[in-house]
Amino acid sequence: MSNELNLLLFCHYLEVAALMPHRFTRRCAAVLLMVLVSQTQMLHAQPPSTPTSPTADSYHGVKVQDNYRWLEDWSDPKVKAWSEAQNAYARQTLDALPNVEAIRERVTEIMSDESISYGDLHFASGKYFAIKKQPPKEQSFLITFGDLQSPDQATVLFDPNVIDTKGTTSIDWYEPSPDGKLVAISISTGGSEVGNVSILDTSSGKQVFEVVPRVNTGTAGGDLAWTPSSDGFYYTHHPRPGERDESDLNFYQQLFFHKLGTDSATDRFELGKDFPRIAEIEVEVNHSTGLVLCNVQDGDGGQFSHFIRSPSGSWVKLSHFGDKLVQATFEPNGSVLAITRENAAKGRVIRLPDPVNEPNKQLPVIGENNDTVVTSFYRAPPSLLATQDRIYVTYQLGGPSEIRVFDHDGQQLAAPKQLPISSVGGLEHLTDNDVLFSNASYVQPTQWLRFDASNNKTIRTALSSQSKVGFSDVAVSREFATSKDGTQIPVNIIRPKSTTNAGPLVLYGYGGYGINLTPGFNAANKVLLEQGVTYVVANIRGGGEYGEQWHLDGNLTNKQNVFDDFHAAAKYLIEKGYTTSEQLAIMGGSNGGLLMGAMLTQHPDLAKCVVSSVGIYDMLRVELSPNGSFNIPEFGTVKDPKHFNALRAYSPFHNVRDGVEYPATIFFTGANDPRVDPMQSRKMTARMQAANPGGAPVLLRTSANSGHGGDTGLSQRIEESVDRNAFLFYHLGVESERHSPH
Repeated sequence: MSNELNLLLFCHYLEVAALMPHRFTRRCAAVLLMVLVSQTQMLHAQPPSTPTSPTADSYHGVKVQDNYRWLEDWSDPKVKAWSEAQNAYARQTLDALPNVEAIRERVTEIMSDESISYGDLHFASGKYFAIKKQPPKEQSFLITFGDLQSPDQATVLFDPNVIDTKGTTSIDWYEPSPDGKLVAISISTGGSEVGNVSILDTSSGKQVFEVVPRVNTGTAGGDLAWTPSSDGFYYTHHPRPGERDESDLNFYQQLFFHKLGTDSATDRFELGKDFPRIAEIEVEVNHSTGLVLCNVQDGDGGQFSHFIRSPSGSWVKLSHFGDKLVQATFEPNGSVLAITRENAAKGRVIRLPDPVNEPNKQLPVIGENNDTVVTSFYRAPPSLLATQDRIYVTYQLGGPSEIRVFDHDGQQLAAPKQLPISSVGGLEHLTDNDVLFSNASYVQPTQWLRFDASNNKTIRTALSSQSKVGFSDVAVSREFATSKDGTQIPVNIIRPKSTTNAGPLVLYGYGGYGINLTPGFNAANKVLLEQGVTYVVANIRGGGEYGEQWHLDGNLTNKQNVFDDFHAAAKYLIEKGYTTSEQLAIMGGSNGGLLMGAMLTQHPDLAKCVVSSVGIYDMLRVELSPNGSFNIPEFGTVKDPKHFNALRAYSPFHNVRDGVEYPATIFFTGANDPRVDPMQSRKMTARMQAANPGGAPVLLRTSANSGHGGDTGLSQRIEESVDRNAFLFYHLGVESERHSPH
C-alpha cells in the first residue's frame, strides 16, 4: 500500500476520531497523522545525484577502483556544490522528523543550563587558573582566582565570546608562568586548531609582549613550558610559510626557546632537526633546577623518545623509540620518574636519579600489578605526579580509573576518596604534598577535590559542578560480553530504573590509539534516558583499558578484533534482553566513526540506525591527508603488503556492496577538521547512497565553521544534538513526548 494511500485512509480515521469523546483516541490519531506526514515528506526527499569518475589504483598487484576520487578536492567548486546539496537534503529530511521542536526545546534547556563547570586547572604562585564553561556562552573562557572555595570571585583573563560572538574562536590551551604574573595562551579559529600564542598579564588580562605564531596545529598539537624565572619559554615550533614546502607546514615539529621581548623570528633552536616528520613534542621544566625534559612521540602510535637538557645547554638522550619507556616527568629535586613497559605490559614506575650524568641508570620504584598504569600525552593532565614526599599514580581498571598514592620508595599510602565506577583526572600539585584532582561518574557531575595528604582528607571544593538534570532515576551496571576469540569485553550499561523489558538502546564505542573510555557525566544523555532509551559504552580492544597489549590487539593488522568486540557487545545486549536489532542504534566518532563504518559493512542487519561523526572510511587513502601520516603507526600503510591486505579487508568505503539494505545512517563532519579529512565522510556518503537507492536514508551533515568537534561552539553543538536525537528517536520508534522535570 502506498504511503499516499495510507495518508488518505488515516485522514479519514482522524475525521472519525475527532467526533469521538475520548481525548486519548484523538491524541493518538493526531500523533500518527504527524508521523505519516513526516514519512511522506521524507519519502519524497531524494539525495542529490553523485556523478562517478572511475579511477584505478594498483597496490601490490591488486587493482582497486574508486568512483568518487573527485570528492576529495575541497577546492573544486563542484565538490562544494555537492556538499551544499547534501546539506540541503539532510536538512529537508531532518526537519521533517516528528517532534523536532520539542526535542530542540529539551536539548536547548539542558545544554544551555547555566550550570558552571571548570576544567584544565593550574596553580602558580598562590593563584589558581581554570577554563570556565558557562552556558549559554558559546565558548569556554580563561579565569584566575585566589581561593578554591571562591571561584565566583574570579577575574576573567580571556573570553573568546567577547571578540567573536559567532563562537568560532576558541582556546586550545594555556600555561601560567611560575610567578603567576603571566599566562601563555594558544588561540585558534573555525575548528582549525592552528594556534598562535599570546601572553596575557594576569593582573589585567591585557595582552603584553609579542605573539608567537604556529605553536599549535590540529595534527601535531603543541606545548609550552616556562623558565623558572618566567622570562621566557620553550615551545613547539611548526614550520612557518617559507621555511618548508606548504605541504609540510603541519609536520616537522621542533623545540625552540623564546625570550620575552624579542622577535620570535630570532628564537633559539633547541631540539628536533633529526626528529621524525610526524614528531609530537611535550616539554616540561623543573622549576628548582632549570632542567628541561622533552618527550617526543613518533606519530600517534605510542612510541616515545626522551631527552633532557643539561645546565650547559646540551641535550642528553634518555631513551629511544621502541625502548618501551612511555612517559617521563620530573621529581621536585630534578630526578626523573618514568613509566616503562619493559617486562611490564601494564606498566611500572622507575627512577632516573641523575638523568644528565647517568642517563642509563634506572632504579625500580613501583612494580607492575594487575591494573594498568595510565599514561598521558598531548597536554593531558599528568597521570604520574611527584610531590615532596608522595608519588601519585593513575590506574586504569578496564574503563573506570583511580588514583593511588605511594611514598618515594614505592610503598603504598592512603589514597583520596573516590566515587565508584568513576574516572579521575586533572592532577595538579598545590603545596607540599597536597594535590587537586577531578572525579566524575556516569551519573554524578565532575567534582574537584583537594587531597590533604598530611591528614588523608579529601575535601570537595567549590569548583565542583552542579547539574539541574538529575540522574537519581538511572542505574549503572557493568557486565561483560564474550568476543569472537573468547576475550571478555566490558559493557557499561546506563539504564532508566523503570525500564525492565527490551527497549531502544544506543551503543557507543571507540577502540583505538590506546585511548581509554572512562566514565563521565554528560547531562545531554538525559534527553535519551528520560525517553526510556538505554545508553551503553563498550570498552573494546584498541583502547588502553587493560594495558598496552589491549591496545596492540586492536591496531595495525589486529584491527578486526575491534570490530568483533563491538559486534559481540551488541549481540550480548540483544541476547540478554536489553534491546532488539530493531531497537538498537550504534554511535561513534573519529576512530569510532571507522568502527561505525566497519559495523555497517560487516553487519548491516545488526542495528536499526547509525550515527557516525568525523569518521575515517577510506583506509587506503587516509595516510595521504594532512593528519594521515600521524595515523600510520596506528593503522599501518598501504606500502606494506600485510598492512594493505588488512586495511583493504575492513576499509568501509571499499566494502560497501550494491543492493544491500543498510540501516539508516547519518554522517557528521566539520569542513575545517584538521584531524580527519572531511572527504572521508563525503566519499562514504556517496558510495552508500549509490549502493541502495531508495533504501533507508543516508545523510551527510557538514558544519561550515567547525573542525573535529572539541572546540565547537555551544549553538552548533545544540543543533547537532537536536539532529542526532531526532534521527535516533524516529528510527528507534521513540515518540519523544514526555518532558521530565529536572
